[in-house]
Amino acid sequence: MPSIKVLLCLIFIFLVHGSFDWLHNRPQDAGTDVPSGKLMSLSFAPFREGFSPLEEKFPLAEHIDEDLRLLADKTESIRTYSSLGGQQPTPDLARKHGLKMIQGAWLGYGYKDNTSEVNALIKSANENPDVVKRVIVGNEVLLRGDMDVDRLIGYIREVKKAVKQPVSYADVWSMYMKYPKLINEVDFITIHILPYWEDEPISVENASQHLEKIVKQVEDEARGVAPGKPILIGESGWPSAGRQRGMAIPGVVNEAKFIRGMIQVANRHGFDYNIVEAFNQPWKSELEGVVGANWGLFSADREPVFPLTGPVNETPKWATRFAVATLIWLLAIVKYSKKLEHVSLIRMLTFFTIAQVFSVCLVTLADFLWYTSYSTWQRLYTTALVLANTVLGALLLQRSSDILTENPGNMKLAKSLRTGYLLFILLALYKTYGLTINGRYLSFPIEQFTIPVFGVIGLITCVWLKERKLNGRTLAFDSLIGWSLQSRRDRSVAYLLAFGAVALILGETKAFLDGRDFIQAHPGLSEGLPVALTYTLYNQQLLSWLACLISLSLPFWTNSRSKQDA
Repeated sequence: MPSIKVLLCLIFIFLVHGSFDWLHNRPQDAGTDVPSGKLMSLSFAPFREGFSPLEEKFPLAEHIDEDLRLLADKTESIRTYSSLGGQQPTPDLARKHGLKMIQGAWLGYGYKDNTSEVNALIKSANENPDVVKRVIVGNEVLLRGDMDVDRLIGYIREVKKAVKQPVSYADVWSMYMKYPKLINEVDFITIHILPYWEDEPISVENASQHLEKIVKQVEDEARGVAPGKPILIGESGWPSAGRQRGMAIPGVVNEAKFIRGMIQVANRHGFDYNIVEAFNQPWKSELEGVVGANWGLFSADREPVFPLTGPVNETPKWATRFAVATLIWLLAIVKYSKKLEHVSLIRMLTFFTIAQVFSVCLVTLADFLWYTSYSTWQRLYTTALVLANTVLGALLLQRSSDILTENPGNMKLAKSLRTGYLLFILLALYKTYGLTINGRYLSFPIEQFTIPVFGVIGLITCVWLKERKLNGRTLAFDSLIGWSLQSRRDRSVAYLLAFGAVALILGETKAFLDGRDFIQAHPGLSEGLPVALTYTLYNQQLLSWLACLISLSLPFWTNSRSKQDA
C-alpha cells in the first residue's frame, strides 16, 4: 500500500498540474464576433495530405466537390490560383454549390506552362461567365522574380483581350508601389497584405490598423495613375502555428483575432477582401515549413481551426493531453514509489515533479509534432524523436532516483546518458545553424528538447538536495551522471552551443536588415541595426531556444575532478 507521504505528493502535484492546465487553457477573447452571413471570399487550394503540385499529384474531382460543399455556407466566393492541375472541374462544382469564383492562372518561368495556364483561364472564363466573375493573371511572380514586369504585362493584355470579366494581377502590396505602371494595366488592383510576413512584422494587435494604412497608401498611389480604380485585398490572413517573427506570433487565438478584426475593418470601410485561406495546405510545409502549412480556417482534416464567434481556445484538446500525461506520470510513479518511500518529503516531491514535467513534455512533443507532420519522412522523424525523448526521460528518472536515494553512480547508465545528450546536442547544433543560415521558414525546435533541458535542471536540483551546494564540480556533467567519463571535447561542446546562440542572434538580425522594405524604411546600418535587434530580441520563441542552448551547455563548461561521484 502506498504511504501517506506518497499519496500526499500525488494529490498535490495532480492538483497543481490540473489547475495550471485549466487556467492556461481557458477560452480567450478573440475580438468582436463576425457578423452573421457569409464571408466575401476564401482562397481555395483543394490539396489534401498526399497531394502536392510540387510532385504533380493533383486533387481529385470528388475532393473539390466535398470541399466546396463544406464552404458553400461559409463564403460567397472562392479564389483559385491555377486553371489546370486537377482544378478544371472547379467552375462546374462551384456552380453546383452556389459559389462564385475569382479564377487565377499560375505563371512561372516556363513559357509553355504559362501559355497553357493562360489558355485554360480564358477558356474557363468564357465558358462559365455566371460563375467566374473576375480573373487574376499570375500570383506573386514579381515577388518571386519569375519574370520581369513587361513580360507579365504581356500576359495581362492577352487575357484582357480574350475575356469579358475584369482582369487583375496579384502580388504583395509593395510590388504595385514598385511598378506603378501595373495599375494602368489591370481592371482592379489586387494586393496581398500579410502583416506576419512584412519585412517589419506587425503584431496581431496592430494588424487591423496596418490593413487600413496600406489600403490608403495604395489608393493614394493609384489616384495619381488611375483614379478610382477598385482595390481587392487578394490575400490577408494569419498563421495558426509556426515560428514567431518579431512581434508577429502565430497561434489559433491570434489567427481568430486577426480574421475577426480584418472583417470588422473591411465592413467599416467597404473593403473588398479575400481571406487566405480555406484549408491548411500540407504540401506547403516542404517550402515554407510549419508556418506555411497553417493559414487555413479549416485544418487539413477539414475540421474548423477556430470559431468565428465566441471565445477561442488555443489548445481545444488540452484535457486529453492532461489525461495522457497523467497516465504516463502515474506509470513512472508506480515504478519508483517503493524505492523513494523512505526519502524525505522534499526529495519525493522533487522526483514526482520531475516525472510530471517529463510526461507533459513528452505528450506535448508527440501531439504537436504529429499535428505538424505531413509526409512519411516527417512522421518517421516524429516517431524517432518521441522514442528518443522517451528513452532519455527514462534514463534521467533512473539517475534522479539514484541521486535522491544516494545510490552509487552506475557506469552503464552514465554512458547511456552521455551518449544520449551528445546526440541531442548534435541535433540542437544542426537545428541552430540551420536557423542561423536560412531560418525564415524553420520553426524553433523548443518542444523537441524540453526533456533534455529539464533533465539538466532536474539533475542539478537533485544534486543540490543531496549535497546542499553547487559549484564547478557538482555542476559538471560527470557529477550529474554519476561517473567520470570526462572528455577533452566537453568544453568544445559548450563552445559550439555558445557560438550557435550568438550566431542565431546575428542571423535573425541580418534577415531583417536584408529586407527590401526594411532597407527603404531604415537606410544605413546605424539606423537599421537597433530596429532589427529589437525585433530579434522580442522574439519569445528565439529567446526560449537560446535558454535551451544555454541549459544544455551548462554542465559542459565545468570539469569534474573526482573519478566517481556516487
